[in-house]
Amino acid sequence: MIQQETRLKVADNSGAREVLTIKVLGGSGRKTANIGDVIVCTVKNATPGGVVKKGDVVKAVIVRTKSGVRRNDGSYIKFDENACVIIRDDKGPRGTRIFDLLLVNYVKVTS
Repeated sequence: MIQQETRLKVADNSGAREVLTIKVLGGSGRKTANIGDVIVCTVKNATPGGVVKKGDVVKAVIVRTKSGVRRNDGSYIKFDENACVIIRDDKGPRGTRIFDLLLVNYVKVTS
């Protein structure tokens, strides 16, 4: 579960390494987000020469969480860290490569 002030690693090559969650999108009183949800975050650590810079406010979709997600057969998928992929306003990824397993339903992110 991702909530406000949670730090996440970035799983793409957009230039950001770590982000801090500002807001969970998708409802007026929504407090937590899980895999596939969109969040608003700020870049806390970035690589030099990247597309996004430190201090930029960006949208991201969550691709890995420590708490895991339950599948229809009853099994759970859990990861060692929380991670996200930075997206544009049209829900396409800002980077050109994504570094890990994806469980989200975004067509442009999963392809």
